Amino acid sequence: MTAFKSDFLKVMQERGFIHQISDPQSLDALAQKRELVAYIGFDCTAPSLHVGSMVQIMCLYWLQQTGNKPIALMGGGTTRVGDPSGKDETRKILAIEDIERNKDGIKQVFSRFLRFGEGKPDAVMPDNAEWLTKLNWIEMLRDIGRHFSVNRMLAMDSVKLRLERDQEMSFIEFNYMILQAYDYFVLNQRYDCRLQMGGSDQWGNIVNGIDLGRRMGTPQLHALTTPLITTSSGEKMGKTASGAVWLNADMKSPYEYWQFWRNTEDADVPRFLRLFTILPLAEIEKLANLRGAEINEAKKALADAATMLLHGPDAARQAADTARQTFEEGAIAENLPTVDVSRSELDGGIGVLAAFVKAGLVASNGEARRQIKGGGLRVNDVAVSDEKMLLAPANLTSQGVIKLSLGKKRHVLLKPA
Repeated sequence: MTAFKSDFLKVMQERGFIHQISDPQSLDALAQKRELVAYIGFDCTAPSLHVGSMVQIMCLYWLQQTGNKPIALMGGGTTRVGDPSGKDETRKILAIEDIERNKDGIKQVFSRFLRFGEGKPDAVMPDNAEWLTKLNWIEMLRDIGRHFSVNRMLAMDSVKLRLERDQEMSFIEFNYMILQAYDYFVLNQRYDCRLQMGGSDQWGNIVNGIDLGRRMGTPQLHALTTPLITTSSGEKMGKTASGAVWLNADMKSPYEYWQFWRNTEDADVPRFLRLFTILPLAEIEKLANLRGAEINEAKKALADAATMLLHGPDAARQAADTARQTFEEGAIAENLPTVDVSRSELDGGIGVLAAFVKAGLVASNGEARRQIKGGGLRVNDVAVSDEKMLLAPANLTSQGVIKLSLGKKRHVLLKPA
């Protein structure tokens, strides 16, 4: 293990963020001076980032906390092309208005983690559409494209794997790596950016940027990638039965976000505490040593700390209170996620299978049936045994809602609108 001298790389190493570094000693020397400018790109493919992006966001957070300057690059330009990395098919091309709308949604998250401004270590958020949309095709081929070898491009995993599986790759996707490399060059010229960070699947793209910079006369550039985060059971981080765990509160409530972390598998708790919270390592070590039923206290600490970072202390406290009322006191907490149903729909009777799908607790009627057979679905805390059951006004509790539950930990209220 490399003995780093800079605060930034020490933190990154201690907390488990490092997968590969292109030149550790050179990067460490830059960070030691607290003069390191680094960027991560975020394409605008959805109106919010999801929890799978939290590793990258935390990299930028720790970069700034150790005195260096973060760049959160919005991919308003590259989103129009589509990154083929890890994809089996061409990404849907979005309208420019949708990209702009998504960009506005994504921006909301970063103010929680980064300090923006004009000062030396203050974060900035440029959009690569500013320079990519101004590129002249002939000039781009002559000045940038000539530095790229098609042989090397074909050997890149993002290309090679698609071709080996006989899955089509469009010419527009093939050009993505050139645009990403050019982003690195531009950010170096504008901000003296010397480091690009990203997930382990971005290594080839980042190294392309380093190579382009060298050929176009930049100072030495660097790459740092983070490990692919999967759960102990092999699941991809951030995916649940009901879909992605979004970071914007209007797409995933603070309570649901808190509950996601509370449901972490036992074996993942220490690692997730290091990656996704800013709790001191000494405190994390104590929580990591809890065993048996006490591990639930560590999970609550993880949920509290992760939710506080994203949504603030009040939302985290409210989420924890809602969970306590729901699970420990058996009450129907008013802050549980709710799904509105029309009064006329309820008067006519809503099929129990459709109700659980509508609530997002299961993905399909078939999954609802399987859960019923295993005793996993409950209405107002009573197990559902009849898949043809209808939910009607008679099922409303004294609080005027119907409580739907999947297992012991996931609950949604049906509320007449």
